[in-house]
Amino acid sequence: MDDADRDGRGTLAPGVGQAMLRARTVQAGWGTLSPATRVRPLDQLRHRIAADADALVDDLATRPGRRPAESLAAEILPLADACRFLTREAPSLLRPRRLGHRGRPVWLFGVEAEVRRDPFGVVLILAPSNYPLLLPGVQAVQALAAGNAVLVKPAPGCTAPMERLADWLADAGVPDGLFQVLGETLAHAEAALDAGPDLVVLTGSAETGRRVQERLAPRLIPSIMELSGSDAVFVLPGADLDLVTRALAFGLRFNGSATCIAPRRVFVPQDLAAGLEWRLAERLTALPTVPVPLPVRHRVARLAADAIAAGARAIGPLPSPETPMAPLALAAARPDMALLSEDLFAPVVALVAVEDMEEALTQAARCPYALGASVFGPEGAARALAARMEAGSVTINDLIAPTADPRLPFGGRRRSGWGVTRGAEGLLEMTRVKTVSRRRRGPHPHFDDPDPGDEALLRGLLGAAHGAGAERRAAWTELARAVWERARRR
Repeated sequence: MDDADRDGRGTLAPGVGQAMLRARTVQAGWGTLSPATRVRPLDQLRHRIAADADALVDDLATRPGRRPAESLAAEILPLADACRFLTREAPSLLRPRRLGHRGRPVWLFGVEAEVRRDPFGVVLILAPSNYPLLLPGVQAVQALAAGNAVLVKPAPGCTAPMERLADWLADAGVPDGLFQVLGETLAHAEAALDAGPDLVVLTGSAETGRRVQERLAPRLIPSIMELSGSDAVFVLPGADLDLVTRALAFGLRFNGSATCIAPRRVFVPQDLAAGLEWRLAERLTALPTVPVPLPVRHRVARLAADAIAAGARAIGPLPSPETPMAPLALAAARPDMALLSEDLFAPVVALVAVEDMEEALTQAARCPYALGASVFGPEGAARALAARMEAGSVTINDLIAPTADPRLPFGGRRRSGWGVTRGAEGLLEMTRVKTVSRRRRGPHPHFDDPDPGDEALLRGLLGAAHGAGAERRAAWTELARAVWERARRR
């Protein structure tokens, strides 16, 4: 495996194994600091992001078709928002939670308890290429706030934003070695997994998730996995079709449609399908082409051709090997078409006409992915439908953008992964629970050999605490008698 040295602060030096040992050494001290101390560098980091945003824009310019405004909106601003969220909320979220006497079983009188949140140790982040700053960046700052060390393995060609983040964290006071950027190759990823991290956070395809999990399983290393998506859009009766059309066009354009929660399947009532189709056809002609990788274009072309052969209608040209890909919609699609069960990082969407939303929910469930979904229509009906969906994140009368709220956890279900990042829940996922109980006063009767009357005493206690009506009143009598008998015997 390639363990070649790299230059620069925070980078792999001299190898993955040494990086892991270094991270463990530094984390031992970092994890003992108070959460309030650990988040101070993040406050400085967000100020640095605001002051030097142009540098990050330049680092992200290698994203195909990415414009500066899109980088600012999609990655830079949400990362600064996440830092501010952690600065404000992490100290209270990570503070030990002391349990009072309320709800404590009566037989545990004199016992005090608290729930603590301890860091895992070293968190390995396997980063994606579609959002090479935001996704690993948020995961990293959450892991640091929780008291962990972080190793980041960037996607190929995506090291620059992570190296800049490493520099800025070092300038903000993060100890040397606590945040390290590994090499981009598969060999670096494999070496890092084999080095034994304490937690792995992966953003990638379902197939990558399966391979990583196979590598972690023998050592029972826990993981958080945000995997593939093929998001559904539900159009309710009464929906604003112009708004739906604008949303779908945005999803096909934004970040070149290389977004895990981009719209791929649209379920629309039959009497609205034609109206949505012609509106979308008109809108697609104004959208720019996208430099989709050639293997993905081949895959989309094959799946689209199969769908057309089975009765779908193409709105827009099929992908060509010679040119960037124009956004493509397929009308009259059916859920049994392979296109609707694939994870595609390309500007393609399928329109499925349904009798009603009951059919829409049934047909949507045929797809193995359940990352996100969107609903368009009257708010009351939309909220009711959202509550029934199998998805990790649902937006109503909007698409993609609300999920950037730093307060919201993000994660999928089924083949879209497990665990969450972001929000309070994502921060707590970077910790392990420890409970501490202590008895301040009182006897320890459970240390003694069983007393002949203990069964009656415990039965009385059970009935008095959990019985109902006459049974409970009788249990109190039994409990009092058992306590008196026990005291008399002693």
